[in-house]
Amino acid sequence: MATRTPSPAARSAAPATRADVVRQVGVLVSAVLAIGGAFLGSGAFVGTPIADAAGGVLSADATPLAPASPAFSIWSVIYTGLAAYAVWQVLPGQRTDPRQRATGWWIALSMILNAAWVLAVQGDLLGLTVVVIVALLAVLCLIVVRLTRSRPRNLVDAVVVDGTIGLYLGWVSVATAANTAAVLASAGVDLPSDPTGVAVIAAVAVVGAALAWWSRGRLAIAAAQVWGLSWIAVGRLTGEPPSTPVGIAAIAAAAVIAVVAVVARLRRRDARR
Repeated sequence: MATRTPSPAARSAAPATRADVVRQVGVLVSAVLAIGGAFLGSGAFVGTPIADAAGGVLSADATPLAPASPAFSIWSVIYTGLAAYAVWQVLPGQRTDPRQRATGWWIALSMILNAAWVLAVQGDLLGLTVVVIVALLAVLCLIVVRLTRSRPRNLVDAVVVDGTIGLYLGWVSVATAANTAAVLASAGVDLPSDPTGVAVIAAVAVVGAALAWWSRGRLAIAAAQVWGLSWIAVGRLTGEPPSTPVGIAAIAAAAVIAVVAVVARLRRRDARR
């Protein structure tokens, strides 16, 4: 007799195990570490602000790919979402949720990597920051892959989980390019600023458009990418170092990602009719 695969509903009704409780606690502890890292990186009580740490190589005017300072306010939204997620997922109702079982530990790992990145910056370990942020980007991509296998159960699930992780991934995808450019510049790598900047922005546009299409128009991912690219444009067109080509390329990239995301979203809606 063939073995039937349990439905998602059946799996969600499976009894809770000790592993479920450990996962919930692990996610909660990881969120505390991430938020602690955020305070360290802000320099509010201890630590040095990220813009001033490591000789200021990650400041808003360090390279042509650095977003203007207001761009980093998106971290407040992301951290708020992660805190809300950590509290929400620890509720008894989420203990056996298949989506939480599939992504909980990975989200915890993303928060640990986030804190590790802040510590690497504080310790002036610039090469390590690239390794950590690339690993973070890979983990977030994996989480989104797992989330797309099932639909959110309700609005809270959609906003707290999919929305938060979408913003997280979108911003980190832009930040990875900026981080790498800053580390290369600090290492003395002499690259033509305008051609290199435009080429990197074009690569971000391709990745962003591909993510928007593959994820069928997940707006949170695209919104964070558009946000980051828009502030790169502002930084290059109104601040230092000035670069009209990079600024225009960032505007074009943001427009491409936004259009692809909307089209993919509309196609998904039409397919459900």
